[in-house]
Amino acid sequence: MFRKIIFILLISILTGILLFSQPAPAADENIPYLITFGGNADPSWGDDDFCQIFFCVLPASFKQNVYIRVFDPDTGGAVDELKGSFNTVVKFSVYGGPKCWSDSSSQSIYASRGNYKSGYQMASKSFAADVKYDSKWYTFGPFNPSEGEYVEKLGGNVFKIIAEGISGDDGNLYRYYLSSAPDNNTPVDGGNLFTYKYHFRLPDNPKQVCQIYPFADDKTISVEVRNFDWDNDGTIRVFSVAKNGIASRISSENKWVTEIYPVVEEEKNSSLEIQFIKSQTSVIKNNNVVVTVRNQYGVSLPFYVIPIGGIPVYTPKIRMK
Repeated sequence: MFRKIIFILLISILTGILLFSQPAPAADENIPYLITFGGNADPSWGDDDFCQIFFCVLPASFKQNVYIRVFDPDTGGAVDELKGSFNTVVKFSVYGGPKCWSDSSSQSIYASRGNYKSGYQMASKSFAADVKYDSKWYTFGPFNPSEGEYVEKLGGNVFKIIAEGISGDDGNLYRYYLSSAPDNNTPVDGGNLFTYKYHFRLPDNPKQVCQIYPFADDKTISVEVRNFDWDNDGTIRVFSVAKNGIASRISSENKWVTEIYPVVEEEKNSSLEIQFIKSQTSVIKNNNVVVTVRNQYGVSLPFYVIPIGGIPVYTPKIRMK
């Protein structure tokens, strides 16, 4: 009995660490890596604009320094996607200050065409193939929370990190971690990361399912779910308190497709769940996909790595109109 109690406590502790840690992608999403290709790449490899924008939000009560850590920031070695020989440079930049988040260009699915570098640049570094950073962490910071943009709607201070393919045609696979320590991944209590346009690598194992969590606010009456370059690799389904795995259209190589879903009252101010279920009959390796969600006004909805309100649980008694 004593051993059983200890086991249960350990599981509870480990589960808590997973739920309140701040990696991107998060463990629950089951996404191996984010991906950004070099600026000379072919979009058909799974990146439509060679730029990925993430935001880090810190609760207003958090006052100590914060760090943004990048795993495997270089483009070279076993993790990254090789096209010929490694020749790619990807630049990571951290922004804070006024308009860092609130400039509409930063939240647009076409962000890389507008003023997506709004705010002021606090740190930046470009990475090519370099064994010094291969499968290792690089730390940006320290940053004082007050150096971010305070956004009352989001409940705290916001920083922005941009990964941009400067040159070359290889795929840079990487992860982020929002940390309160410079040399290890220490969660920021109450912190979160989010993006409006998710570029990511799918697992090669067809038995593994990925999921991401767009947040629908109280003004959302319908959502437009778009995916790019899915390569017909299985199915995509949408879940919520009122949707039990409704299928979405799937894209072929180098194509965008769109599916529109109504949002009922019970789904407002909650997260949806989009699942990516790979084909069980054909194995597609190194598949990269881009996903966006917008509301009826064309406003992008954020994907939080820790879903706001928790992972949605389907409630059969809710009926779609």
